[in-house]
Amino acid sequence: MAKVCDVCGKKPIFGNRVSHAHNITPRRWVPNLRPVRALVNGVPKRMSVCTSCIKAGKVIKNVHGRRSKAVKAIAVKALPARA
Repeated sequence: MAKVCDVCGKKPIFGNRVSHAHNITPRRWVPNLRPVRALVNGVPKRMSVCTSCIKAGKVIKNVHGRRSKAVKAIAVKALPARA
């Protein structure tokens, strides 16, 4: 799984670890990603989102795996009438 936020596109940043003796070794800073079931266009979808996006309210979490009421209403209207 790629370490990229599905909302903001934040990804790992590369740099160098520098010791007291100035020995340089490569390192990387990875974003703090969390798996979240979020509503995307009214349908629950599994995403990996960074904690800053969750904290900022950019993600609408799906509670108990239910679809939103708007999508249920559309789905009910779309059903064919029973004979």
